Amino acid sequence: MLKLILGFFYFSLFKYIFLILGSPVFAYLSEKTEAIIEGKDFPFSFSQLLKDIARGVKLAIRNSIWQTLYAITLLILSLIPVVGWITPVIAFSIECYYYGFSMLDYSCERNKLSPSESIAFIGRHKGLAVGNGMVFYLMHFIPVIGWVLAPAYAVIAATISLYHQKENFQALRIQDRDAK
Repeated sequence: MLKLILGFFYFSLFKYIFLILGSPVFAYLSEKTEAIIEGKDFPFSFSQLLKDIARGVKLAIRNSIWQTLYAITLLILSLIPVVGWITPVIAFSIECYYYGFSMLDYSCERNKLSPSESIAFIGRHKGLAVGNGMVFYLMHFIPVIGWVLAPAYAVIAATISLYHQKENFQALRIQDRDAK
């Protein structure tokens, strides 16, 4: 049992390390995807790339901490007889949400949402985050190909799905500004 739990945490945290190390590539891939959709090119800026990397790393660390706290709580709850039956489904959903969150944030950042605005926006679109994260998670079960392509597909899918949400980004900024 302990080996299974440690394996779960290792697999979960390993993906976050990969997300942190791959942050520059994922930010660039998201930007290129939107450039292809819009038919225009975004000028490369090294300083913007560094900001994207820093933001991606901060949010990945934040998400890994929250996910770990939820996983520990679920582990404790799983010891309760009836509740323990549904905790694997809840744990899977939480893990998928946070992976999807990481992929969706690249588009939020490019649309000038602050980290708190991004958290609020993705929190309102939990189904999108869970769905994107689920594809990312399940692709890891395909040896080699899934391990290499899963993040790229997830970033591209997140960028395409949020491309049509630009009006919602604007509304969120107006709503945030009015609240202050």
